[in-house]
Amino acid sequence: MEVTTSSPAELAHCYAEAGLCVLPADRTAKRPTLSGFKHFRTQRPKSQQLQHWFSTSESMCILTGAASGNLEVIDFDHKGVAFDPWSKIIQAEASHLYDRLVIATTQSGGRHVIYRCESEVTGSTVLARSWIEVPDRYPVVMEEKQMLPKESGGRYFVNPLLIETRGEGGLFLCDPTPGYEIIQGSLSRLPILSDDEHELLIDAAKSLDQTPVETSGIEHARDAFCGDLSGSLPGDAYNQSGDVRGVLERHGWRRVRGGDNEQWCRPGKRLGCSATLKNRVFYVFSSNATPFEPGRGYGPFAVYALLEHGGDFAEACRALSSEGYGESDRVDLSSFSVTTDEPDGSDEDEIRNHDPGPLPDRLYHVPGFISEVMDHCLDTAPYPNQVMAFCGALALQATLAGRRVRDPGDNRTNLYLLGLAHSAAGKDWPRKLNVKILQEIGMADCTGERFASGEGIQDSLLITPSMLFQTDEIDGLLQSINKSRDARHEQIMSTLLTMYSSANSVFPMRRKAGTEPAGVINQPSLVIFGTAIPNHYYEALSERMLTNGLFARMLIFECGKRGRGQEPKICDLPDSIIETAKWWQKFQPGPAGNLGDWNPTPAIVPHDSAARRLLVDSRINAEEQYEKAEEANDSVGTTVWGRVSEQTRKLALLHAVSRQCKDPLIDAQSARWAIEVVEHQTRRMLFMAGDHVSSNDFDAMAKSVVRQLKKWHAKRGDKPMPEWELTRRLPWKPSDHKEVIKLLDTQRLVARVPSLSKTRPGFAYQLLEN
Repeated sequence: MEVTTSSPAELAHCYAEAGLCVLPADRTAKRPTLSGFKHFRTQRPKSQQLQHWFSTSESMCILTGAASGNLEVIDFDHKGVAFDPWSKIIQAEASHLYDRLVIATTQSGGRHVIYRCESEVTGSTVLARSWIEVPDRYPVVMEEKQMLPKESGGRYFVNPLLIETRGEGGLFLCDPTPGYEIIQGSLSRLPILSDDEHELLIDAAKSLDQTPVETSGIEHARDAFCGDLSGSLPGDAYNQSGDVRGVLERHGWRRVRGGDNEQWCRPGKRLGCSATLKNRVFYVFSSNATPFEPGRGYGPFAVYALLEHGGDFAEACRALSSEGYGESDRVDLSSFSVTTDEPDGSDEDEIRNHDPGPLPDRLYHVPGFISEVMDHCLDTAPYPNQVMAFCGALALQATLAGRRVRDPGDNRTNLYLLGLAHSAAGKDWPRKLNVKILQEIGMADCTGERFASGEGIQDSLLITPSMLFQTDEIDGLLQSINKSRDARHEQIMSTLLTMYSSANSVFPMRRKAGTEPAGVINQPSLVIFGTAIPNHYYEALSERMLTNGLFARMLIFECGKRGRGQEPKICDLPDSIIETAKWWQKFQPGPAGNLGDWNPTPAIVPHDSAARRLLVDSRINAEEQYEKAEEANDSVGTTVWGRVSEQTRKLALLHAVSRQCKDPLIDAQSARWAIEVVEHQTRRMLFMAGDHVSSNDFDAMAKSVVRQLKKWHAKRGDKPMPEWELTRRLPWKPSDHKEVIKLLDTQRLVARVPSLSKTRPGFAYQLLEN
């Protein structure tokens, strides 16, 4: 137990002599009282400063990370409910290690576990969360904190933090601050943990995470190619009743703790746990558990296929079928490459018209910097919007990495992102946050708002070759381009198309008559984060825009309904976000010299072998889709599928540098995430374009009728829509209604049926394609 000296000043000197960076603190705000303190991360306070600060204050904090000798804290929040289960795990596995740790109580009833590491510590990381179901989406208050419920499968829940680390860039309040007391060990004699000991503490905390884990879904998608789809499939049958524990044990995994949330230790590891098995989902959090990837959930069939058949899902299906799993007569996966969510059947029209729906929530999570920016945005926004926060964070990462990194195929991080949401749904907050972050690191000059002209875009990039344009209501610009014959608007579109493809080359500036050449833009990096109202955007698109490449270059994300608001608050940018952003701002790869900014040599982020195979499979799949569109004379399909491989590789690169900026690697996790996002969004974009984009005014009217009938069907099922209801929603001339319905009836899309009412007979309309 810490021996309290006669005054806070003496205790502060004692901590400082032990190599800790001690600062005066505000106990309520949980931060230093100093207006500027970041320089203390590289230079500890002098003795005179400590004496001055703590002659009047007893509240103090300690900076974590390198500032205090690779100090890290495991913070048990929520009144420390997870501390006892965690401590029992550590005491059972390594009681000698537990006895060396420094442990303190906090003012909220939580616990701090404090130590130093042999290796450098990473930034603060969430290790475990609780999962509490609530009756509705209205905010709830827990321990004086307001929480906004999330929705999953029609159920609402809150996900309060249980355990996190305070690492590089963080801090913690300590004794003698009121409410904080050392109950084991001494801050002046901190233990130094080996990598194995540190891993044991962290993995034990991760094993207590209560968040429901979903499987990656890959085992179901690949198994769907096996046999007759009307029967039970081998993989599905194994997921229900297969002996996944036996498979794990045969390959060296060891169950160290039973119960509803079983804990498993990977092969070659003597102590601790590396994964959990709960509700037949095997969740791995160790980074040394090949062939499994950290942070992913695996169903029993995926575990079986990876361990017993080296990841060959086709062979795994055949083996399970021979053992009696499933009722399939045909097992042949030899031709599959990349999985999709297409409907069953081979009819091309059915596949093309299939709506995959909005992007699944799990794909909005990108580890590292992007998630940190998202979390801060959602925590501070008046109307938290996950999709907009994701787009904003992704655009910021793309801008920071612009002209600084590339993949082995020379793909760069320039992206055109579009977030679709209705008015007042939280579209502006991520834009403001991006500007605030860029201003903080001295890069405010790389931001822009509106496209005045194509020449204006070029002039901006000539001065600042890496720029982020954040444009609201971009549908208005598209409408102007679509309807106007003004060369200015045509030049905007032409410039956007050219800049996208010039990121790894040189763009020559226009030369005006009678003047000297204006020069070139070397490797321009233009990132666009646009927002628009959903229907306005799709209706603004023309068939020409779809085929000239602008549509294909955009990644479009839809927000859905606006969520509940929360009380606004003023909150400083997290240190970890600023430090990572500053690292990017200072990062200058390639040969040093005064031409480095003008002609940079971006660092190459390599692929590992697994990522390379996945990306090749994805390219082959996109090429096959392109060929199908080409055979069908589908110019929109060829344009969109022609960009899929490039978009996938850009996102995989961004996923890798978000996770680890200093030594990134494009691995299977990065590749799979990028493939899922781009292929899903490609099919969604094609569906929405087919639903909205028209070749002429009459075609637009026909599609309007179909959309109204789809909305009616979604709410009322097979009940026909009364004619009066349709004409009220679409107030056209009677002759126009008649001609449009006649066309749709001929195309067998809409049926006109008699409708009897209490007052008079009439007609109603029914959508046949549903």
